[in-house]
Amino acid sequence: MASDSSFIHYVIDQIQGAGNVRYRAMFGGYAIYCDEKVVALADDTQLFVKPTEAGKVFIGEVVEARAYPEAKPSYLIEKGLDDSEWLSTLVRITADALPAPKPKKSKK
Repeated sequence: MASDSSFIHYVIDQIQGAGNVRYRAMFGGYAIYCDEKVVALADDTQLFVKPTEAGKVFIGEVVEARAYPEAKPSYLIEKGLDDSEWLSTLVRITADALPAPKPKKSKK
């Protein structure tokens, strides 16, 4: 899974309205966080959003795909990447539907 850094910067720009968003290089691509929850993966100019029931309802007709061979299926976002409001809403809905991240264990 290789990723184009201009694509991740574009996506992050598009989803600024979703909340506290950031990204981190991971799995040869990028993990996208919203309010400290991993909501999506970006790879090769493709965006894979974590599947949630609320996200599925919002998207309508979903296309499922894997970001890399061992990955769980996600929603492949092909349309809507250029619609900042739509994409931000999808990311917000996804973040709201996901559980809070587990607290990190302290190092002793």
